[in-house]
This record gives sequence, C-alpha cells and structure tokens, in this order.
Amino acid sequence: MIFKSKILYFSILFASCNSRPVVDSIYYNGHVYTVDSTFNIAEAFAVKDGKIFDTGSNEELLQHKAKNKVDLHGKFVYPGFIDAHCHFYYYGLGLKNIWLGGTKSFDAVVDTINKYKDRMSMGWISARGWDQNDWAIKAYPVKNKLDELFPDVPVFLMRIDGHAALVNQKALEIANVTASTKIDGGEIILKDGKPTGLLIDNAVDLVNNKIPKPSKANQSEAVLSAQKNCFAVGLTTVDDAGLDHEVIELIDQLQKDGSLKMRIYAMITYDSLNAAYYFKKGKYKSERLNVCSFKLYADGALGSRGAYLLSPYTDMPGHTGLLINNKDSLLQKAKDAAKYGFQLNTHCIGDAANRIMLNIYHVALNGKKDHRWRIEHAQVVAPEDLTLFQNDQIIPSVQPTHATSDMYWAEERLGPVRIKSAYAYRDLMNQNNIIADGSDFPVEDINPLFGFYAAVVRKDKNNFPAEGFQMQNALTREEALKAMTIWAAYANFEEKEKGSLEKSKFADFVILEDDIMKCAPEKIYRMKIIGTYLYGEKVY
Repeated sequence: MIFKSKILYFSILFASCNSRPVVDSIYYNGHVYTVDSTFNIAEAFAVKDGKIFDTGSNEELLQHKAKNKVDLHGKFVYPGFIDAHCHFYYYGLGLKNIWLGGTKSFDAVVDTINKYKDRMSMGWISARGWDQNDWAIKAYPVKNKLDELFPDVPVFLMRIDGHAALVNQKALEIANVTASTKIDGGEIILKDGKPTGLLIDNAVDLVNNKIPKPSKANQSEAVLSAQKNCFAVGLTTVDDAGLDHEVIELIDQLQKDGSLKMRIYAMITYDSLNAAYYFKKGKYKSERLNVCSFKLYADGALGSRGAYLLSPYTDMPGHTGLLINNKDSLLQKAKDAAKYGFQLNTHCIGDAANRIMLNIYHVALNGKKDHRWRIEHAQVVAPEDLTLFQNDQIIPSVQPTHATSDMYWAEERLGPVRIKSAYAYRDLMNQNNIIADGSDFPVEDINPLFGFYAAVVRKDKNNFPAEGFQMQNALTREEALKAMTIWAAYANFEEKEKGSLEKSKFADFVILEDDIMKCAPEKIYRMKIIGTYLYGEKVY
C-alpha cells in the first residue's frame, strides 16, 4: 500500500512537472530586486513571450523547462530604469552639435567652437552646454568675440539648461531681433541700449525658430543614436518632456518597423497646433509608445534667473524671474487638458511658479484625484505650499542631479532661508508617498545611477560636501530605486505593465555588477552595467 502511494505521488509530481509550460529563459543564481509591493528579493525569474512568467527561488524556477538557462553568478538584477524627465530626441540631435559642457570660461567656449566649427549644420554653428556659474567670472557672456570671428555665419549657443542662449549679430539679423524687440515671457538683454546677444526663455525661440529643421533622416539617426546610449546605462523607458506631433509620429513609425526598441512616454509640447491635433485624435498607446500628456512651461530656470520667485533674487534685487505663459493662458490650457482627458505636466522651478500652477491644477481638476498631473522639477517650493501636492494628489517629478549641480551657487540666488525649501525631495515625497526621478538629460548626465547617487548621498563625485547637501531631504536607497522604476511607471499610468519584475509585466530589466542597495556610496556612480534587456531581449 505504501509502495503504491509512493508510485502515485511520483506520478503526480512527474505529471505536474511535465504540465509546466516551456518558458523562453530562466535566470538563476542572482539577487533579483523585484520592486513588488513587499520589495521582495528573488533568486531567479523566468521569461516567456517577452514578459515575466514567474519569480522565486532557484529550486522553484529551475523546475520549468526552458529554451535557455542563464546563470547570473550572483549578479544583481533590477527592473529596467525609467528616466521620468529627459529630452531624448533633442539629446540625439545634439550628439551632432558642439558640446560646451565643462568649459571653465567664455574663452574656453570660443576655443571649443573654433575647434569644431566644421560641424556647421545647414549654415549655422550650433552648440549647447555652457554655464556661467562654472566660470571664475560668473557674468553672462556677450557676443562681441563671436561677431569678430564669425561676422557672416550665424552662431547659436544654448545654455546648459535650455533657457538662455548667446547668439551673434548675424543670428540676430536673420531673426530680425533688435533693441526694440519685445516678447512676453522672455528677455533680450541690452547693454548701452544695444543687444548683447543674450536671450532668456521665450526670446531664445526668436532665433532658434530660424535654424533650419533637421531632415527626417537626421531625426531618425538622432533617436537611434540616443537609444544606443540609453541602453548602455540601463534605461528601458524614457519620458521625453516636450515633442511636436510630427516627431511623435516618426517615433511611432520607427518603433513599428523595429528599429526603435526604446519605450517612450512622450509629453506633447503644449502649443495651439499640437493641442488641436491631439484634442481631435485623442490619446495613443502601444506597447512602446504612450501619448497621454501635455508638457507646459510656467517659468524659466534658476541658473539663468528665469525661475519665477515669490520674492526677488538675493543676487539680483528687484528681479523675480519670468512667467513664460500668463496666468489666464495657463488656466485655460489646464482646463482644456482636463476637458479632453489628458494628463498635464508643467515645468515649475520657482516657488511662485509652483504656487500658481498648483492652484490652477486645483481649479482645473475640480476634485478629480487620479489624473496624476505632475509638476516637473518642483525645484523651489514654499513650505506652506507643500500640502497643495497632497490636496490633488499631484506627482512631483524631480531630477536629483540638479541638486548636486546647483548646490555651489543656488544659495546665492535664493538666500539662506529660501534655499532650505529647495530640492526638498523627501518633503515632496511625503505628501503622497511618491516621487518620480529623472535626469533632464542633456542638461545633466544620461546615466540614471548618477541620479540615484545624488538622491541618496547628495554629494558630488568629489565627496563634497562632506556632510551631504541638505541631507534632511535625501531619499533612502529603496525610495530612490522606486522613484526610477515603479513610481516613475505610476507617474506614466504604466505601473501595470512595467516598473517591477512581476508576473505578466514586461521583461525589462538591467543586470549590474554590484548591489546599488548596499555597496559603498562611491561605487554607485562607477557601477558597470552587465546587460540591459527589453521584452527579454538583450539590447546592451
């Protein structure tokens, strides 16, 4: 009887094993951060048809039949990283232009342009990346030297943050910009009654719009180049913060033909043409592309003193920055977005801009709580306004590396009191127990681990400051990981398909050589990516 029972047991076990479906791949002997609701760490996981089939122990998972079995040899696996705010398309375009990041003086800027002037595109010299805050003489540059060197060639030099540009006289003439030119939400900086060549916020577009647009071939090359670099740092989804409908449709076409594999959450640039197009067409969703939101600008940037503040800049008395769109326009656009069911993501740097938009959100949402409207940057928020995020469940979408890039000079702009309510990521997260992290590349580095490091350690790569920058607003490692995976997915309405390694979600994951959750802080930003996977396919 006992013998028959054993035969029956093993027969059932054998039948059970044989009834298991064949999976495509099993990854075992690893440390798999699933980032599920319990933050479970598994030893192994299985992939079938591009999705997670199961997670668990080596013993459990290896019972499955698999076409491919991969020994992770103790390596560390995380959900594919999501950059919640970047400029993927423009980053790709910029790879062909002159990069000025890291220059330590305006003379160095000029030297760089001279060195690479043969990169002229369609008759223009275009470059980006200068930051006067990194120079010994922190004053804004003027165009005189550019006029001497390039009297007949238009020159356009975008500041690192994209909210200011220096152009030469030839560029001003092409755009018909003079000392008497006026523009709402922008400034044409004058000296002795003449343009210096420096343009702030909306004034930048007066010249930028005159630069010939890239061909479709160049646009395609740009996004494919950007994709390659993103996969190399573990990114599997990027939130592109501001695209025209023609570019979004090109992205869709490239994804459909299989050349563009990157998942993209595309924020639509909020202008009249794009609004008319998408209010008629409606939202669009595929497995790789999500078009459900508009990107709106409230103000400029702190580095170029365009951020809109409640009180004047400490280092520029009488100046409070710029509101790029007037309040009536902002309110109407918010109401229209709500009417047509679109998410709204608004660039707000200064405390005045944040207060204005949070109150506008409250009016436009009219009590609806799950629209997941976002404030992009939320860089300076008055302490008394923090609860406005909570009232309407507004998601702060921040870039931790901004804190460690700006910390050297931000107090000069804001003063010793106001600086304490800047880059306040923990205070923001505490409102709704969620925060989404991105990089804003190419403003900052493309590597998401730099943002993870900045969020947790709040130091630069030289270990400055020794005690960390305003550590009361640092995130824990678990929070920082969630902010670039499951919370970022939630901010995109995508938490049911990505952001964690759970059954039926996309098999988007990254394998690292060491554990960012436990390693020494200085190892985080030097971490080697072993592999990046999308749909279970190795893309890097």
